[in-house]
Amino acid sequence: MDIATIIGFVLGFGAIIGGAALEGLHLTALVQPTAAMIVLGGTFGAAFVSFPMEVAINALKDVKKLIGNSPKNDELITEICGYAAKARKNGIIALEQDAQNHKDRFMKKAISLSVDGVEPKDIRELMEIDLSASEEHAKMSAEFYEAAGGYAPTIGIIGAVLGLIHVMSNLEDTSKLGAGIAVAFVATIYGLITANIVCLPAATKIKHRIKDESVRKEIIIAGIVAIQNGENPRFIEERLKSYLGGHGGKAPADEEGGKK
Repeated sequence: MDIATIIGFVLGFGAIIGGAALEGLHLTALVQPTAAMIVLGGTFGAAFVSFPMEVAINALKDVKKLIGNSPKNDELITEICGYAAKARKNGIIALEQDAQNHKDRFMKKAISLSVDGVEPKDIRELMEIDLSASEEHAKMSAEFYEAAGGYAPTIGIIGAVLGLIHVMSNLEDTSKLGAGIAVAFVATIYGLITANIVCLPAATKIKHRIKDESVRKEIIIAGIVAIQNGENPRFIEERLKSYLGGHGGKAPADEEGGKK
């Protein structure tokens, strides 16, 4: 579990609620189901209009990425080096069973291409195409939440205007004007909170998860290509460790003609 996400939500909502309480505002004044329905329904309704159903559903499923941990690339490197040692000892065909049993689609595909005797440069080309396609697909979820974050404040204003219309239609009861106006502006608060504490941060976190996953896949590509080139497992390990610096850079330039 990603503790940063939990801390972020607790700090964000806690600061707003705590600040309101310190100002003497009754917290029950912030609980307005009608305003919540207008803002949340209107925001995600607009987002659903903006994107295909498949993208919207995937975006909702990707909520799990907010609290999931980034992949442990050091363990991945250890796994790849194990494959390298096995292939160096028994030949690349020895990895066929590992390819069939592996749960990760990307790793399974890379190993299978290697076992099938595909040239290293062709493996890299095919896997990089797969990587690019996966990135573009995953980015749609972030774009969904960015769009929702853009709509939410405006929908909040719509909710506030609707509330004011209701207040203005009941001017004969002046004793309720102040409370009515306060309730109307709760929708604006909901809109701003939905945008700036939920949707936009969610989009940013998903983008970071996409970068983490891309680095992981780059490690797989570099590792499998190196195995296909017959490189020494220790050299492969040192090469792949260069990805752990947090930069997510590309593999060294001499990838195709590594040391034997």
